[in-house]
Amino acid sequence: MLTCWIAFALCATILVEYGLLLLMGEKRKKVLRASIAVNVLTNVPLNLYLTMVDGGTAAFLIGETMVVVVEALCYEALVRKPSQAMTYSVLCNAVSCLFGILMQLLGMMAGIL
Repeated sequence: MLTCWIAFALCATILVEYGLLLLMGEKRKKVLRASIAVNVLTNVPLNLYLTMVDGGTAAFLIGETMVVVVEALCYEALVRKPSQAMTYSVLCNAVSCLFGILMQLLGMMAGIL
């Protein structure tokens, strides 16, 4: 079940963040492809970390902060504009995080989780 949840979380994150980058007007293929790669590198470890530690909100905030920093650095290497890279990382992660929380709540309400 854990593997399925992590796979679902990864796919949902990739779709949400890729779509959001498109909505923000990003057209460069290298940036869009990098969003997929960077999410594989950050989303899976984050979700594994959150399942292994029972730190609640603190662990969640620490993990998400680390993801935002790593992704911002990756985007900055491509877009060469620190403010744009940080905007991409913060907005994409905020929206995908909220989507993930919503999916968990809906799953709990439906008795799936």
